[in-house]
Amino acid sequence: MTMNSRYDAVSNRIAQAALSAGRSADSVTLVAVSKTQPAGNIRLLYQLGQRDFGENYLQEALEKQKALKDLDALIWHFIGPIQSNKTRALAEHFDWVHSVDRLRIAERLSTQRPAGRPPLNICLQVNISHEDSKSGASPEEAEKLADAISQLPGLRLRGLMAIPEASDDPQQQAAAFLEMKRLMETLQCRIPDLDTLSMGMSGDLEQAIKAGATHVRIGTALFGSRHQPLNNGDQHEQP
Repeated sequence: MTMNSRYDAVSNRIAQAALSAGRSADSVTLVAVSKTQPAGNIRLLYQLGQRDFGENYLQEALEKQKALKDLDALIWHFIGPIQSNKTRALAEHFDWVHSVDRLRIAERLSTQRPAGRPPLNICLQVNISHEDSKSGASPEEAEKLADAISQLPGLRLRGLMAIPEASDDPQQQAAAFLEMKRLMETLQCRIPDLDTLSMGMSGDLEQAIKAGATHVRIGTALFGSRHQPLNNGDQHEQP
């Protein structure tokens, strides 16, 4: 399949899922997960109309941002684990950070966001499936952490992000997404401005949208098989 046909197929899946959920297709933002993809592939998707791109590896992302600086209106989302020594670059070069799971990280992003830049959009990552191998605050910690982050200058807490445990059981997947929806609704009672639920990937975007996802993070369905990371040193980043 060509990039054009994959992009059309994903866009149609999003539109159909939104329609089935009684929502507008415009209520769902496609974040193209471009980790390990060369800048040229991002440029191709940009020419098709895509503007939001998600990266996991900081150094690789910075190299691509430099290579694509001639493109207007690109929106860069960081969706990978965050090391404390990487927060300054994230605060300076990204529009969104979806993977904040500790107050210390949020505080560093707040103090390091350059003056004159719009607030950095933040999602609180929740380990909704309680997996030891994944980053994220526990659902029980989320309320207290959201309250604290929402008070920090230079940041705008937008909502929640999750990567539920992979499962072949549709009911198990749906249950995780619905738990995220309930948590979001609980937090919105405390912080009414929250508007973002970042969840759903290539294999489960329909279920995520049905449960209220506003941002779906799609890689394989758009780009096909992965390229090797451009900077292997980034591959081993841990929280």
